[in-house]
Amino acid sequence: MKITEQKELEKIARKIRKHIIEQVYEAQSGHPGGSLSCADILTVLYFNQMNIHEKEPKDPTRDRFVLSKGHCSPALYATLAERGFISKEELKTFRKINSNLQGHPDMNKVAGVDMTTGSLGQGLSVANGMALSSKLNHDGYRVYCLLGDGEIEEGQIWEAAMTANKYHLDNLCVILDYNGLQIDGKIEEVKGLNHLEEKWKSFGFHTMIVDGHNIEQLINAFETAKITKGKPTIILAKTIKGKGISFMENKAEWHGKAPKEEEYQFAIKELKEK
Repeated sequence: MKITEQKELEKIARKIRKHIIEQVYEAQSGHPGGSLSCADILTVLYFNQMNIHEKEPKDPTRDRFVLSKGHCSPALYATLAERGFISKEELKTFRKINSNLQGHPDMNKVAGVDMTTGSLGQGLSVANGMALSSKLNHDGYRVYCLLGDGEIEEGQIWEAAMTANKYHLDNLCVILDYNGLQIDGKIEEVKGLNHLEEKWKSFGFHTMIVDGHNIEQLINAFETAKITKGKPTIILAKTIKGKGISFMENKAEWHGKAPKEEEYQFAIKELKEK
């Protein structure tokens, strides 16, 4: 399945956002802000870019995806449901006792999840291993890894970046969900992570800056990554935390808070109207 029509991809992204809000509301816990900000990125990956098939989730030749910011599992589960890996009905069990859809994704319990994640800073190291394996075994698959901008305050990320450069992992594409906010507030105030393009370039990455909510820009960036040889790629996707829900947009307090009944109804109505 490869959807090329921009309006159709935008429609899927809205459905994913609706699933995100429904999951967090039903569970009365979870992380809506960062899940909403990466919905367009996941839409493009799963419906336009990645070589995957819902009927064969363990196909050894499939492309891999690592959600390094694992707390944004509502976005991944919603995407997997829309793609057909899991049922939409199962989304209602998010964070419930005995549910496979835990707060952080588990590769042993959810079809389509390539890596169990949740401890921030570790995903890129795992993605490196996958990409290196693909090269050594001549498997030909690509690896995509989504990082949070607060997450890259972790030192392991930069160790992994050095490793990706050392082994010339040009089959690795990192995406930074650059929404500017983390649980404690603005990224620039918490850690001062500025000049990110220059930083990643200095670590040997091919870098691109895009609007993380612009489908066309995302597709073009991923296509450019595919033809970039000799070095890994990072796409700095500028996004809006809480994208699509007006009262959540650019608000750090929606990093990990569930909407109340009135807020939920307003959010669903807002998504339907777009």
